[in-house]
Amino acid sequence: MTATALRCGVVGVGRMGRHHARCYAQLEGAELVGVVDLDEARARAVVEEWGGTSWSSLDDLLEAGVDAVTIATPTSDHRASVERFLAAGVACLVEKPLAPTVEEARAVAAIAECTGTLLQVGHVVRFDPVMRAILALEGLVPRFIEMHRVSPMTFRSVDVGVVLDMMIHDLDLLLLLTGAEPDEIHASAVGVLGEAEDVCSARLVFPSLDDGPPCVANLTASRLALKTERRMRIISESMYVSADFAAASITAIRRTANEAQLADIRSQLAAGRDLSDIDWLDLVKIEEPPVPDDEPLRLQIEAFLDALRTGTAPEVDAEAGVAAVRTAERIVEA
Repeated sequence: MTATALRCGVVGVGRMGRHHARCYAQLEGAELVGVVDLDEARARAVVEEWGGTSWSSLDDLLEAGVDAVTIATPTSDHRASVERFLAAGVACLVEKPLAPTVEEARAVAAIAECTGTLLQVGHVVRFDPVMRAILALEGLVPRFIEMHRVSPMTFRSVDVGVVLDMMIHDLDLLLLLTGAEPDEIHASAVGVLGEAEDVCSARLVFPSLDDGPPCVANLTASRLALKTERRMRIISESMYVSADFAAASITAIRRTANEAQLADIRSQLAAGRDLSDIDWLDLVKIEEPPVPDDEPLRLQIEAFLDALRTGTAPEVDAEAGVAAVRTAERIVEA
């Protein structure tokens, strides 16, 4: 522990919050002061493992003195918790989504702007090494994007539907990749366990990224699946990218690397040749960009604390959080 360690806390130590507590306890330059949870036994169990003090009220954590906190309560409770800490000048990392509605998300963003206090939204997939590797690919201008995020029911975040619970991850990535919110949204959803949707499929049309056609994205999210899958496919005029986030792997096929083979195939087809005995996979040069073995949550918290130390803007700011919620709300309305 250094003399300049940032004093950190976690509000809500359920499925995700306990991992935030672990990261604060393990990171150099950070000190886990304590955690707050209405379930006192759960809070005690976390501090017994990672240190600090457990409390059942926000006031106790504020009185103990903290520089930064993670808000990992149910989405419907985000605004009340975040406002208390922002008003006290405590930097906040808010688990996604920023809020359950655009109205509340805007209100939280306004408080952060008014107080000048750091607010980062926990869209952790931005920090996934797979996503980092995709963003590092040169010349990737998406024309079509397909995202598939399904898993068995975890009974976490059941206060919101699957769009705000799971699809919100991919919506944030889409807004990052396209640099804009969609012009058109078409969606269909089914609710099984309650009134909120548990399975959703959406088609989003984004403005053109250049002088070419618009980018179209198809998304599927389900929390009633029999297995977990997190996949992304991107098609551009220069390359095809397929990513498996669960397996931490990327496959990329560049048009330039395969241009000679493509030209030969075109000429043979034009000549009427029968190419049915050719194995397409034998013709394709495939790249597999390396993916570092880093924990996304740890990278996210490191970036959050670094922004606090340096006074720089967070990588995922309040406006990004508002935009993701606004897009999610449009999908649910559709």
